[in-house]
Amino acid sequence: MAQHVAGPEIERLIQLLARLPGLGPRSARRAALHLIKKRETLLNPLSDAMRIANERIVVCSSCGNVDTADPCTICRDAKRDPSILVVVEDVSDLWALERSGAVNAKYHVLGGVLSPLDGVRPEHLNLERLVARVSEPGVTEVILALNATVDGQTTAHYITELLAHLPIKVTKLAHGVPVGGELDYLDEGTLSAAIRQRTSF
Repeated sequence: MAQHVAGPEIERLIQLLARLPGLGPRSARRAALHLIKKRETLLNPLSDAMRIANERIVVCSSCGNVDTADPCTICRDAKRDPSILVVVEDVSDLWALERSGAVNAKYHVLGGVLSPLDGVRPEHLNLERLVARVSEPGVTEVILALNATVDGQTTAHYITELLAHLPIKVTKLAHGVPVGGELDYLDEGTLSAAIRQRTSF
């Protein structure tokens, strides 16, 4: 039977760190130990940053991005092309596309994809706001930048049908995004090529 080697506060820190993506129990234990050793230069500033983030971060009422302002920095950016709306599954996909620098448009975060097996239906996604935004004057193209998974492509087909009555062009990312691949794990070059080679859906 495993013995606790530290007090309950440290064990709680390890358990919470282990919940983060990419960190298992061993990695969480190493991270916790590193934080404790670097208390003044890392643990205290990280603690302050997390407290402030928790107090100030909001979800943008326009696009669904997370930021410290509503509307978010991207929605307020006058240099972005307002005629193109890039639809993504999650904020991590938005950030991945931003890192690539491949598109200078507005975004719309769905907050997930349709998944009958997981019980995710159209009313669970940010689709009503999407239709309202696409119906606004000046929007001419919607880029469906969804993951090349079964659920992602099902969602893309659903959105295409949902927007069929509007006079806009609906495109999807070109091949180059591997089938079954997720945008957050792709390199900037692959994402740039996928945006440049997008095709009609």
